[in-house]
Amino acid sequence: MGGNWGRGVSADRVWELRKGWGGVCAERAARGGPSAASREGAGAAPAPGSKRGGMASSGAAAGRFPFPYTPYRIQEQFMEALYGALEAGRVGIFESPTGTGKSLSLICGALSWLRDWEEKRRQEEARLLALGASGKDGLTPQQARPGSADAAGEPDWVTAFVQKKEERDMVDRLKEEQIRRKKREDHLEKIRHNVQLKYAAKRKRCEEDEAKRLLQLSKEALPQGAGEGVLDQLDHNEEELILAEYESDDEKKVVSGLEEDDDDLEEEHVTKIYYCSRTHSQLSQFVREVQKSPFGKDTRLVSLGSRQNLCVNEEVRRLGALQLINDRCMEMQKNRHEKKSDEVNEGKKRRVSRTVCPFYSYEQMQFLRDEVLVEVKDIEQLVSLGRETKACPYYGSRFAIPAAQLVVLPYQMLLHEPTRNAAGIKLKDQVVIIDEAHNLIDTITCIHSAEVSGSQLCCAHSQLSQYMERYRKHLKAKNLMYIKQILYLLERFVAMLGGNVNQNPGCQAVSQTGTVLKSINDFLFQSQIDNINLFKVQRYCEKSLISRKLFGFVERYGHPASAVKTNKENQKLAGLQNFLLTLQQGSDKEGTPQSPPLEAEHDHLRTASPLMQIEGFLSALTNANQDGRVILSRQGTVGQSSLKFLLLNPAVHFAKVVAECRAVIIAGGTMQPVADFREQLLCCAGVDPAHVVEFSCGHVIPPENILPIILCSGPSNQQLEFTYQTRDLPQMMDETGRILCNLCNVIPGGVVCFFPSYEYEKQVYGHWEKTGLLSRLAAKKKIFQEPKKANQVEQVLVEYAKCIKRCSQTGGQMTGALLLSVVGGKMSEGINFSDDLGRCVIMVGMPYPNIKSPELQEKMTWLDKRMPRAAGQAPSRVLTENLCMKAVNQSIGRAIRHQKDFASILLLDHRYARPAIFNKLPQWIRERTQVKPAFGSAFAELRKFYRGKLDAL
Repeated sequence: MGGNWGRGVSADRVWELRKGWGGVCAERAARGGPSAASREGAGAAPAPGSKRGGMASSGAAAGRFPFPYTPYRIQEQFMEALYGALEAGRVGIFESPTGTGKSLSLICGALSWLRDWEEKRRQEEARLLALGASGKDGLTPQQARPGSADAAGEPDWVTAFVQKKEERDMVDRLKEEQIRRKKREDHLEKIRHNVQLKYAAKRKRCEEDEAKRLLQLSKEALPQGAGEGVLDQLDHNEEELILAEYESDDEKKVVSGLEEDDDDLEEEHVTKIYYCSRTHSQLSQFVREVQKSPFGKDTRLVSLGSRQNLCVNEEVRRLGALQLINDRCMEMQKNRHEKKSDEVNEGKKRRVSRTVCPFYSYEQMQFLRDEVLVEVKDIEQLVSLGRETKACPYYGSRFAIPAAQLVVLPYQMLLHEPTRNAAGIKLKDQVVIIDEAHNLIDTITCIHSAEVSGSQLCCAHSQLSQYMERYRKHLKAKNLMYIKQILYLLERFVAMLGGNVNQNPGCQAVSQTGTVLKSINDFLFQSQIDNINLFKVQRYCEKSLISRKLFGFVERYGHPASAVKTNKENQKLAGLQNFLLTLQQGSDKEGTPQSPPLEAEHDHLRTASPLMQIEGFLSALTNANQDGRVILSRQGTVGQSSLKFLLLNPAVHFAKVVAECRAVIIAGGTMQPVADFREQLLCCAGVDPAHVVEFSCGHVIPPENILPIILCSGPSNQQLEFTYQTRDLPQMMDETGRILCNLCNVIPGGVVCFFPSYEYEKQVYGHWEKTGLLSRLAAKKKIFQEPKKANQVEQVLVEYAKCIKRCSQTGGQMTGALLLSVVGGKMSEGINFSDDLGRCVIMVGMPYPNIKSPELQEKMTWLDKRMPRAAGQAPSRVLTENLCMKAVNQSIGRAIRHQKDFASILLLDHRYARPAIFNKLPQWIRERTQVKPAFGSAFAELRKFYRGKLDAL
């Protein structure tokens, strides 16, 4: 099905060539790059909203934005600004509060630009083809005059000949591209409207399944062992655990998931928009918005995800952990290649059965690709289609990337370069939109940071040693060399933590406890591993799949339940079993829940293979010395100690994205304060500040529906300042309780109160219990506490909502519920407290980060050395303020979720009134905020606000 849509010159090259008759300068100017026109004084790229190349201005374009309903004015402004930023090829920071229809604005604004861009390209293409057909060569009389020469000294007739040939070649390429595009569009249209094709494909699949079943039955009918062989001295199928011969560090790269003889499947990538967000649920929600939009029928959209979300092979899915699923899938692809090789050399050696994935059928994945492109599907629909068609959704969706107009994917897949390359994502001259980007800097830092414990290092060393001993006779010299290098690295890493790899890490006490930070070079030198090429070791781990082989080995022999023969080698394996068991028992003693040793150990091994984690740490050590630090955390024992790589400069990874893309849009509901994005991310990534566009819109709710108050003192005139020194004072905790008691008397429904940390919330709760304040609060509102465990959050939220609903229906003294939450916890992001669930959000104090944290201290030092002072403030001071206010803005944004919602927001700390802090609140909240020095006037304002709202209901 589907066929190959052909290959040829890339879209970017054709576009450059077709612009060669004078358009390329204008195009470069539009992208903000240098051009002949700009050098001649034509000026820089026009600002967003101006006219360019016959395209109507973004203001005029607002009326042309298709929308499922009449958009709010702020949505029109958002789409105008977005259109302008994409057209000008800028980096945009866009803020649109939750409840203002941000997703639809992004969809309709960006896809309107893409539609116009494609139309403009088609018109330009038609014009150039017509010009080529008419035989005009565009030469001026000056160029055509014999005997003259151009500025480079070439005779005119040479220049004219070269130009003429380029023009002819370009016209030929344009014709090829037209034919290819027409073929693709006709093919997709045929699939869209021809149901018989689908039935034919389905019938063919059934026939193939039946043929495979009959073949299997025939094989089983043969005498046992006929045609099968196993290696001497190895158990049946154990050959899968042995590393294949590793021939070269520079073996040719193969497109991920494609066979070597399938390289002609490489397709041209059309201009597209990459949209990414944090979670799969957010991506699915976005796809559903696309389906409902006016672009839902005509957009070629593909959703990308991890193997964990897309795999339909139950044998692989059962592995559970993402790394195990990845490795098993890649091993099956490798087996596919080796199986082909075995078939070629069938007569030369005995063959061993290798597992290949039944869902990796190129023909079926072509069918899945076509189905994905003709109709918009989210991840769940894609998986269902994969099961139905017996095609791999993970690879099938990747095949759809080149022809897709909108690619929807998680953060990590776009921001992590190796993952991006493996997925076949090409960012050159494309548009990237990063949504929910308020924590983008932290996300990039986390993706490129890694941590390993002493237990993991010792466990990996023991496993790898036993593996090498068992299979030494069957491993090639290069494999043994790399295994010995990895063993040496593990030995030196443990030594840096003050331990010995040959002893149980849980029993080795650390003499000098504490935390030490080192530069990458210092760490490598002091570890005595600076003579090892970590790039080669990293590449070996990737190509050989050694962590997967090791995991299979441990699965087979790593616990006493395994049947092990009593020979010399297998006696050594008993040591591995005992060692792993002591590790498991050691961790049980440290406070993890007790469970049967065999089951616990088995689960422990299946969910994490230590070498997989260590590979991530080795990869992190290949960063540039100035961009990161290694943190040595020496705790009570070697097993509890750890090595962590901390990325200090996330811009070094983001710079590659910005450099390749035509335009990058960073969007979110709460982006304030934006200084971090500008300075830490964009400036450090080399983006010209003049190239950055900022847009922030107001909220759709009327001003009278929100009441933000900064409260400077409590009912007993105690000044509210929750610093580390004062917040533990009994009078501060009493004052907080009195404020809540008063508020709960007048606020209907639900009240959400945020504390700076779990520890402080627990401390205040305990104090209120002792003083009787808790029982006074409980008389008006049922009290709920945010749980630390993620799996308990849903239950607490359901009970909280039920209580509020019950109170509103029955009336009485109890008026609702009070939820005590934590900034940065499970309920400060992604949870909607709309309507009665959040009639008031209270922020107790200012949640500054812990400046005693070694990681934060190193980041502050790094910023002070590299960034200029802003408005007289040190960059480190600005960082802590920004981290605090980002957390505040996320938390207070939980209320007010739609146009008719209403709520109050109380900030309990006089420091919020300081201009530097106040200006970091979101604009739509800031312009409506009242500063109240005394509690009395604030309480009167709140009572008036709620009385008016309740009367209006």
